[in-house]
Amino acid sequence: MSIRFDGQVAIVTGAGGGLGRAHALALAARGAKVVVNDLGAARDGSGGSATAAEAVVAEIVAAGGEAMANAASVTDAAAVTAMAAEVMARWGRIDILVNNAGILRDKSFAKMELADFQLVMDVHLMGAVHCTKAVWDIMRAQNYGRIVMTTSSSGLFGNFGQANYGAAKMALVGLMQTLAIEGAKNDIRVNALAPTAHTRMTEDLGAALPLEALGPELVTPGLLHLVSRDAPTRAILAAGAGGFERAYVTLTQGDFAIGADAPEQVAARFDAISDRQNEIVPDMGAAQGMIELTKAKAALSS
Repeated sequence: MSIRFDGQVAIVTGAGGGLGRAHALALAARGAKVVVNDLGAARDGSGGSATAAEAVVAEIVAAGGEAMANAASVTDAAAVTAMAAEVMARWGRIDILVNNAGILRDKSFAKMELADFQLVMDVHLMGAVHCTKAVWDIMRAQNYGRIVMTTSSSGLFGNFGQANYGAAKMALVGLMQTLAIEGAKNDIRVNALAPTAHTRMTEDLGAALPLEALGPELVTPGLLHLVSRDAPTRAILAAGAGGFERAYVTLTQGDFAIGADAPEQVAARFDAISDRQNEIVPDMGAAQGMIELTKAKAALSS
């Protein structure tokens, strides 16, 4: 069955270029009315202009679609709330939110200024919070919503020189996990997308990546599934160069240690604690405590 978005309204942040542009064009091509949000800033977050967003809107309109440009900074909660209100006044609903806006200020942690750490957190994490908060009650009232957080392998697995970016990107996974639980009763499905693509954000990697194989449009099919009517929820989907993978946050069965020498027991049994046989993907954070209490009960009753 073809994935379509006829009659639906989508907001895509950071949609003036790269991944966001590819997402916006694809959503519009499949019937969605699209809000192209982009501050038009440089890669480090400086400056700003509506030109990039307006250019993507022009592409969509030229192809027969419907779109509107918005140049609000996702770091400005009031401006984001105003954007949502404008969308509702024009189209009466918001079905999809793609939190894609981002900047880079890469340096090793030793050399990184705290201001650069804070700004990256503000754009990636708080930007997604502001946008999600602005549409959350709208989606709850509709009993329908699809939200995607753009995470990264830098957050999931780490990357030298990106402590700020990695922290923000992993925080988005935690946000996704909780919002998926809270949104379930209103059919609000929340997922995370970890892309690998050649965009302005990755241009410094040069020969380290086969850039010709990493077009952002090759990531977008995964995004379209994550925001479709039949979307999963609480999925972390990795995508790049036409490849798609799932990433998971898992929990091992572990071991039990108490007493004066408990630290030494943990050290001695660390391989057993780390054994991934029978690991689980918890339904919620309480699963950790349940596993620990079960081990304690079994150990103390034996």
